[in-house]
Amino acid sequence: MRYEQLAARTLAAGRLVAVLTVVTVMALSACSSSGGGGASSATGYPRDDELKLNQIQVLGTHNSYHLRPEEPLMSLIMKVDAATGRSIDYAHAPLDVQLSQQGIRQIELDTFADPNGGLYAKPVLGPAGGLNQPEMDAPGFKVLHLQDSDWESTCTVFVACLQTVKQWSDTNPGHVPVMILIEAKDGAVKSPPGAVIPVPYDTTQFDALDAEIRSVFGPDDLIVPDDVRGSHDTLEQAVLADDWPTLGQSRGKVMFTLDNADKRATYAAGHPSLRGRVMFTNAQPGEPEAAFVERNEAKQFQAEIADLVAKGYVVRTRADAETVEARSNDASTAQAALASGAQWVSTDYPVADPVLGTGYQVTIPDGTPGRCNPIIATTDCVSTDIENPAYLTTRVRG
Repeated sequence: MRYEQLAARTLAAGRLVAVLTVVTVMALSACSSSGGGGASSATGYPRDDELKLNQIQVLGTHNSYHLRPEEPLMSLIMKVDAATGRSIDYAHAPLDVQLSQQGIRQIELDTFADPNGGLYAKPVLGPAGGLNQPEMDAPGFKVLHLQDSDWESTCTVFVACLQTVKQWSDTNPGHVPVMILIEAKDGAVKSPPGAVIPVPYDTTQFDALDAEIRSVFGPDDLIVPDDVRGSHDTLEQAVLADDWPTLGQSRGKVMFTLDNADKRATYAAGHPSLRGRVMFTNAQPGEPEAAFVERNEAKQFQAEIADLVAKGYVVRTRADAETVEARSNDASTAQAALASGAQWVSTDYPVADPVLGTGYQVTIPDGTPGRCNPIIATTDCVSTDIENPAYLTTRVRG
């Protein structure tokens, strides 16, 4: 694959750089590092104290946990609702494989609150004995797409998903920041009859969600709104002042965003400008919490996305949706998404799907796996300033 090939090509260079790094570290040992644990040429990222978190563009996956429903379930779904069946006819590799082999640096997890445990252990259309996963009976958030019909996931327990990311991150601390998009799901479904009615997200459930995130990732692992706001009164003021952390302050870390625009007020309640919260919300420009913005329709909003990025916001958009582009091998939406400058371009196809057989695939041009943002990165920035496979296992933070 493209990312693996690049890693192989840089291996020999990496051995040479390892030797040079020892010499460089010795030469710089008398010099103090810049604030926030920024990197120097000793790490292979000499521009980490200049480039900022928002000056990147990386590839993400949509519903990153999702597996294609197995037979006979898929045929049953197609019989009841063919449009829904086609829209969920895709599958992703496990999260660590996406991160290590596909160059993914943004993932999406759909979370359902399950404070008492067992709510999603026996889906209506599932096997007679339930999912036979003891962890489904334990309290805690679960990860799936549609209750009682499209539940198959590479990691059904939220904390387990996060632990997979944490383990990969610890092993590869030189990675560009990984964004984890959370869709907090609590909507009822019409089909199948008798489907679970989810627990609604209120402040209590969002507090619990933050707590589960913090149970896996410590303060030094996270980029949170408080880190960006700094001395500014609001998060948006910091963003418009271009006060995002540098890449040197961000490598090896993760950040969380909340997909649900309709839930942003509930999440922010009691936390003005997201003080003390873990996630950045999908806010509208002009709001105190505005830093992260979603504009998923890349063709429709390409010019607006570019304007938002130029102003300092970070944006997620989509290269494809509902398997439509993949079935016709139509790259036009992906091209618009990449040209827009959105920092996170999400796809269901970081690799081509042999089941569809069209060859449709989305990659970051010259990505290693990310590239310099086409809207706001400086002209002398090169892709290996963003992430270089030769330095993926190099720790750049003190």
